Amino acid sequence: MQPLIFKEILSVTMILFAIIDILGAIPVIIELRQRAGHIESEKASIAVLVLMVAFLFVGNELLDVIGLDISSFAIAGSLVIFIIAMEMILGIKFFKEEMPETVSIVPIAFPLIAGAGTMTTLLSLKSQYQTQNILVGIIINTLFVYLVLKNVKWLEKLFGKTGLDILRKAFGIILLAIAIKLFRSNSGL
Repeated sequence: MQPLIFKEILSVTMILFAIIDILGAIPVIIELRQRAGHIESEKASIAVLVLMVAFLFVGNELLDVIGLDISSFAIAGSLVIFIIAMEMILGIKFFKEEMPETVSIVPIAFPLIAGAGTMTTLLSLKSQYQTQNILVGIIINTLFVYLVLKNVKWLEKLFGKTGLDILRKAFGIILLAIAIKLFRSNSGL
């Protein structure tokens, strides 16, 4: 087994942090909490971890079943990430989602946190980074997701609406750069 590489772990952690956008999701999480009264942060975090690790290991096999290669999926994923980044920067919603009536693992863990963008990113990362470094990045992000879910009331007071808007736009720009990098590295440009 190859050793853990701090630089790769840091890169993977930051990329996943930007695509998961747990800070940008705080307004949605707050709304879900207000509707249901409680968020089960432990269950949601475990579901996020299981979904991401499972897709990391079986995502390629799923692609093989439908006849796609990792580069094609990575390019498609970079376009999805690009659109998500534009949503964050411009405040325009391209993807419309209905709000669920109850809070459970499904709306929080999937698709809000470990959604299509995260899964696409994991496969794209697998083409550039060592698996064990990606796993550490997944674990670090899951811990951060747990902390945010557990402390969402406090964070709402701390950042305020303006602070959350600024964070969302800053991570949108980072995500835009990541999307361009993924596209360039998988398209041969």
